Amino acid sequence: MGITNIYWGLVSHGDWNLHIAATDKGVCYMSSNNSPVTDVAYWARRSVSSHQLINSPEKIQVYADQLISYLKGELTKFSFTVHFYGTDFQQAVWNELMRIPYGARVHYSDIADAIGNPTAVRAVGTAIGSNPVTIFVPCHRVVPSNGKLGGYRGGPDMKLSLLRLEHNNKNSQAVT
Repeated sequence: MGITNIYWGLVSHGDWNLHIAATDKGVCYMSSNNSPVTDVAYWARRSVSSHQLINSPEKIQVYADQLISYLKGELTKFSFTVHFYGTDFQQAVWNELMRIPYGARVHYSDIADAIGNPTAVRAVGTAIGSNPVTIFVPCHRVVPSNGKLGGYRGGPDMKLSLLRLEHNNKNSQAVT
């Protein structure tokens, strides 16, 4: 099959420092906040059998621009392609995550029901936990049915920040 070029760059905005990676087919990875660039290489080694990492801020600029607009509260829906590397089940879960409306919160069981596998709640949680494209594929919008925050690859502070950002922005839009 050939070597897949994976372009990456660092996006910084306020307290946010996120590495984004993309192939020619779309964005494929986003790091947790303030994670080292080695996280990109680690993900690539585990996910893409034959690849070349290329530091290319120009190639990820379209994703960076939309991410910054989102973090500013100016953008509620991303308009680019996501290039998933995962099992069919993971991809079904991740595609369902992309259907969750901005500012909404759903439960793991809602995702299991939506993909037609209502007994797979734990497997859904595992798939969500391995989502390589945080924020763009909004796994932060999934919370346990017990009302707690739940897990998040970027940690509870990052999840809470994203939920608050969307909640506050959604409320301010409703007022205007």
